[in-house]
Amino acid sequence: MQTPSELEIARGLPSFGCSVIEAERYTRWLATHHYENFNVASWLLPRRLHQHFYNLYAYCRWADDLGDEISDPARALELLDGWDQELRDCYADLPLPVWRAGLSVRQAGLPRRPAGSHPVFIALRGTIRAFDIPAKPFSDLLVAFRQDQTVHRYPTWSGVLGYCKYSANPVGRLVLYLCGYRDAARQQLSDATCTALQLANFWQDVGRDLEKGRIYIPLEALAGHGLSEDDIVARRFDERYVSLMKELIATTRRLFDQGAPLAGSVDSALSVDIEMFSRGGLAVLDSIEAIGYNTLERRPAVPKSKQLRLLVRALAQRAFPKRSAPASSAPQPLGRPTIVRDVASVEEPAHDTVRDSAQISQSYLECRRVAREASSNFYYAFFMLPQAKRDALCALYAFMRLVDDVSDTVGGPAEKQRGLARWRAVLDSAVSGDVSGHAILPAFADTMERFHIPPRYFHDLISGAEMDLSVADYATFDRLREYCYRVAGTVGLTCLQVFEFDDPHAPDLAEKLGIAFQLTNILRDVSADYEMGRVYLPTEDLERFGVRPLELAHGPLTPALRDLLAFEAGRAWNLYREGVELIPRVHQDSRAALWALVRIYSGLLRRIETRGYDVFSARARLSTAEKTKILLRARLGWYSQHNVLEERDRDRRRPGGTFLGRRAG
Repeated sequence: MQTPSELEIARGLPSFGCSVIEAERYTRWLATHHYENFNVASWLLPRRLHQHFYNLYAYCRWADDLGDEISDPARALELLDGWDQELRDCYADLPLPVWRAGLSVRQAGLPRRPAGSHPVFIALRGTIRAFDIPAKPFSDLLVAFRQDQTVHRYPTWSGVLGYCKYSANPVGRLVLYLCGYRDAARQQLSDATCTALQLANFWQDVGRDLEKGRIYIPLEALAGHGLSEDDIVARRFDERYVSLMKELIATTRRLFDQGAPLAGSVDSALSVDIEMFSRGGLAVLDSIEAIGYNTLERRPAVPKSKQLRLLVRALAQRAFPKRSAPASSAPQPLGRPTIVRDVASVEEPAHDTVRDSAQISQSYLECRRVAREASSNFYYAFFMLPQAKRDALCALYAFMRLVDDVSDTVGGPAEKQRGLARWRAVLDSAVSGDVSGHAILPAFADTMERFHIPPRYFHDLISGAEMDLSVADYATFDRLREYCYRVAGTVGLTCLQVFEFDDPHAPDLAEKLGIAFQLTNILRDVSADYEMGRVYLPTEDLERFGVRPLELAHGPLTPALRDLLAFEAGRAWNLYREGVELIPRVHQDSRAALWALVRIYSGLLRRIETRGYDVFSARARLSTAEKTKILLRARLGWYSQHNVLEERDRDRRRPGGTFLGRRAG
C-alpha cells in the first residue's frame, strides 16, 4: 500500500522493508508521542511488554487514522483494503503459531520478512508470533473503520453497541493476549470496559464527529429527550442536551462498573495499567461534566496533571486496597478471654485483668490512630502485611512512640528519667496482666503474647532512652554499638517476631539491620545531634581522623571530616550487606515490607554518599515520590534480596527511632 502523505503519523515513518530495529523505534515513538486519554504503557508495566504494547498501538492507530483522517471515503476504503492485505500477508508469512510469550521480539526467531512490508507490520510480526495472537481481533477493527465510511447515523443503541464490538472490543482482547490471558470470562469484562471507553470518546467528540458528518449518539436517545438529528447538526445546546448527556454518561459509567473486576483478575504487575484504561475513560466523563456538558462546542480533554493523579490513585488502590472496618478487622484474642502473666513469675500477679474481645479491638483502634498520626514510613510499610501482623506492628509502634515522647517532653533529665521509669513499670504490669495503664496496652499485651515477644526487648529499648539522658558521647564503637542495639536493634528483633521466622540465624541478622538503620540516621543527623549536646560518632574515630567535635556542628566539610563520615558509612554498609540475608528468612507474607524498609534506609545512606557526605548544608532525605515508588514496587512484588541496596530513606534516631521516624522530614 502507498503511504498517505496527509497523515500526521506518517511523518518519520521508515521506508517499507526497513529493519526490525527501525520499525520498533518508530512504533515506540508513535506510542509515546501521540495524544491519548491515558499512556499506552506506563513505567509499571513489565519492561519486556513495552515494545509489544507499542507495536499493537501502532497497528490500531494507523487503522484508525486511515478510516478517520482521510477525507475521501472511497480513498479511505482503498487504503483500509491495503492495510487489510498487509495484515493477511503478515499472517501468511508466519509459521504455525507457537506460544513464545517469554521472548522479546528479536528473540522470537522470526522468518525473513517479505520485501516491501509496512514498518508497523515488520514490528508487529514478532508480537503476533510471540503471543500466538489470532488474526480476528486485528481484522475486526477494520470492519468498524470501513463502516465509518458508509454509516454516519445509528437509529438505536443496538447499532451503536454493534459498532463498538468491532471498533473497541478487539483492542481489549489484544491487550489480554499480550498479557497471557485467553479465557472468555476476562474477555467479557474487557468488552464492557472497551465499549465504555468507546462511548466516552463518542460523547467527548460530538463536535469533532459532526465536522466529519457523523453522529454516534443513538437517534432513539435523542428522541427520548425531545431532540432531533437536526438539533445536533445545528449544535443547539440547551437543557435537553444536558439531560441527554447525563443519561449517556450514566449508561457509560454502568459499563465501566461491569468491567471493573478485570483489573483485579490479572497479575498485579499488569493491573495498574489495565485499570488506567478505565480511569482514563472515567476522567473523560468527569471532564464532560466539568464543562457543563456542552460537547457540541468544546472537546473536554484530560490534562497531564490529571493523568498523573489518576495513576497515583490507581497505584494506591492496588498497593493499599481498602479494608473492612477497623474494629471488625482487629486480631481476635487467642481462644477464650486470656489472663496474660509473666511465665517466669513465681508469685501470682496482683492485678490479673481479663482482656475481652471488645477491649482489645478498641485498643487496636487506638494503636492504629497513634501510628497513623505519626505519618511514619513504617506505618505505610505496614500495609504490605496481613491484617494481624499489621495491627501487631501498630501496637508495637504505639508503645515505642509513647516511650520516645518522654524524651521530648518539657522538663529536665530527672523528670524525664521518672517518666521512663513509669513506662518501665507499665510494661511490667502489662506483662503481668494489668493493662489498665494506657489505652494501647490491651493490644500491646495481646501482640506480645500472640507473637511471643520477650519483654526484655522493651526493657532494653527503655534503657537506650535512658542513655540519651545521661551519655553525651561514646568513647569507642563498641560502646556506640551497645546504644544502637538498645534503641534500634531491639526494634528489629521485635519486628522479627511479628514477621515470623524459622531460621536460628534470623535474630542476629535483624539486630544488624536495626543497627545499620541507626548508623544511617546518626550520619544524617550529625549536626542536629551536636546542637542537642550529643556526639554519637566514637571519640576514637574522631581522634583517628583528626576531627574536632566542634566541626560536627556546621562543618566545614573538610577532607578529614569527609573521610570520617565515609568510614562510618562503610560500617553501616557492611551491616546492611550482612543484614539483607534476613529477607528470605522471614515468612513469605512479610518479605515485601521488610524489603521496602531496608531499601528505604539504605537508600538514605546512598543519598548521603552521593552528596559527598555533606550533611550540613541540607538534611538528606528521599522525596515522597521516591518513597512511594519503593513501597509500590514492594507491594507489586518487584523485589528480591539482590536489588534491595539500591534506594533510600530517612527517619528519626531515638529510642525506637528508626522505627518511629518522628522527626523525619
